[in-house]
Amino acid sequence: QVQLVESGGGLVQAGGSLRLSCAASGIIYRVNAMGWYRQAPGKQRELVAHISSGGTSGYTNSVKGRFTISRDNAKNTVFLQMNSLKPEDTALYYCNTVPSDTAWGQGTQVTVSS
Repeated sequence: QVQLVESGGGLVQAGGSLRLSCAASGIIYRVNAMGWYRQAPGKQRELVAHISSGGTSGYTNSVKGRFTISRDNAKNTVFLQMNSLKPEDTALYYCNTVPSDTAWGQGTQVTVSS
């Protein structure tokens, strides 16, 4: 069964850093681009970073220069390094394929205090 498991969230002060991890089932991981999405209260879910099977990455403008997406092919894991966090980064963070064709996991909560 296809499964995505996110971890690494937490409470951090503005300017701090967190590293999120996503363990993905092997099949989807190998054949799809992967992405990190987030959903803040009252807002739609948005794609903030993505990485192709070949390692090419892209970011939404609001996180460019602060977030870095990477993948460990041997461990079927995708990471999101988040630096210089801002209160507006507060959200529930999910990983999924790009486009999001796989059932959503539970996500991991990121809360940035001012």
